[in-house]
Amino acid sequence: MLTRRRVQDIAINGHPEGFQLTKDSERIFVNVPTSRELAVIDRRAGKQVAKWDLRYHGNFPMALDEQDQRVLVGFRSPPRLSAYSMRDGTQLATVEVCGDTDDVFFDPKRARVYVSCGEGLLDVLERQDGRYQRVARIPTSPGSRTALFSPEQDRLFIAIRATPVEPAAVWIFRPRP
Repeated sequence: MLTRRRVQDIAINGHPEGFQLTKDSERIFVNVPTSRELAVIDRRAGKQVAKWDLRYHGNFPMALDEQDQRVLVGFRSPPRLSAYSMRDGTQLATVEVCGDTDDVFFDPKRARVYVSCGEGLLDVLERQDGRYQRVARIPTSPGSRTALFSPEQDRLFIAIRATPVEPAAVWIFRPRP
């Protein structure tokens, strides 16, 4: 049950967008697009312990690849996905993706990354030799960028915007093995 009181405040250098909590440590990774950085928070200490300056603009979505110790960050300008070392923030890889990225998910079963974009596309990337390669680009609908990947259900859900000819919908994808 939740209480109605705040238990901790952790200051960061701008408006936070996306954030991810690690399963195996006390870190929180926070995208701060207004300052083009990724803040690393120590939950136990209750403070920011590192700041990674980012090369591109519009760092909104992110996901963690804890198997390979990577933070995956989606950028809007230019449209890119970059992988950073969880240990020290070193950029390990970058690849062009669809425009207006909004959600990024890592599929640990397949070592794939799903990137949903307001451009009306879903990019599917696979990690190969430490890099990421697009293996599929699936049309969705312009403006439809909100998504959710459920590893437990092995499904990817995308919220599809209504158009003058089609009603709003949720599209459900089942990844191939």
